[in-house]
Amino acid sequence: MRIAEIFYSIQGEGELAGVPSVFVRTAGCNLRCEWCDTPHASWEPVFEELPLDAILTRATALLPAENVPKHLVFTGGEPLIAPEAVELTQRFADDGWHVTVETSGNVYQPVQCDLLSLSPKLANSTPWQRDAGKHAPAHEQHRLDLPILQRLIDEYHHQLKFVVREPADLEEIDSILSQLRNVPLQQVQLMPEGTDAATLSRRAEWVVEACKDRGFRYCPRLQVELFGNARGK
Repeated sequence: MRIAEIFYSIQGEGELAGVPSVFVRTAGCNLRCEWCDTPHASWEPVFEELPLDAILTRATALLPAENVPKHLVFTGGEPLIAPEAVELTQRFADDGWHVTVETSGNVYQPVQCDLLSLSPKLANSTPWQRDAGKHAPAHEQHRLDLPILQRLIDEYHHQLKFVVREPADLEEIDSILSQLRNVPLQQVQLMPEGTDAATLSRRAEWVVEACKDRGFRYCPRLQVELFGNARGK
């Protein structure tokens, strides 16, 4: 399996923010987000090929003690394009891990997880300004697949997390939600885009107000606040 990194940190986002977790990050993505904060797993993937047994062994070795709760965050890139995704998540689940899978929600695999963190990509992610826009048409075509997204919502305990850059993004979010079923407002999260604390703070002001107005949850990015978006933290 193509693995970009395995590390122990705290979950920085979503309903489990602050929970110590082992991150298994796959390399490879079917999208090319303009503002991608993990280019080593997407735009310029760096990885090693690891058998599934080795991934589980490395993850377990990172836990500081036997009594520490075992939380796995399976992420990318886009982890659900990995052929081994189902078997890997099943192995962790069988070993007693709480499994979170982070995905853009445009690929379906019947993974085993306790929380499916869905982050559908908005138009603000399309890379028209990068590499002369050569990746933009394919990204725009694949960034949102509502039938697949709906299936994942129906089948899993989930959170729906939107990365926002400006207030105009809210109109697109409203449109997406109007086309989906069974999405309680408390499961919808808005997260300001940014890889430095100053940008996050500036955008947080209006994002918080949008959450208050719509009944959504505000999603922090603790990894940026604490570690400056450093790799492996």
